[in-house]
Amino acid sequence: MKITISFLHLEHTQALDERIREKSLKLAKFYNDKGTMKWNCYVKNGVHYAEVGYHAQSFEFHAKAHSDSLYKTIDLVLEKIEKQISKKKDKYNKIHRDQEDLVVLDPEAAWTDRDDVA
Repeated sequence: MKITISFLHLEHTQALDERIREKSLKLAKFYNDKGTMKWNCYVKNGVHYAEVGYHAQSFEFHAKAHSDSLYKTIDLVLEKIEKQISKKKDKYNKIHRDQEDLVVLDPEAAWTDRDDVA
């Protein structure tokens, strides 16, 4: 997974960088480590903000959060984006699970005209 991190009005520390990368790898389980993440972290009026964009296969997710601490903000934004991803995966799996239940026992009878339909 490719992770890009940018900071505005913040000091870029190794601890923050490692924390973001460590937390971001939790999302790799959803799309088998394929995809890219772009993080934007900044401070505005004393409030820490974090935005993350996650692009994987044919899906795109975006989340934004803010709090008084950047570490707390990172956790909040990851909760939001993980919820979006798991909701999309559940919806996708439900659609494909319903299609697997469809079984045609006699293919020749499936294409014949029905007399009992009025």
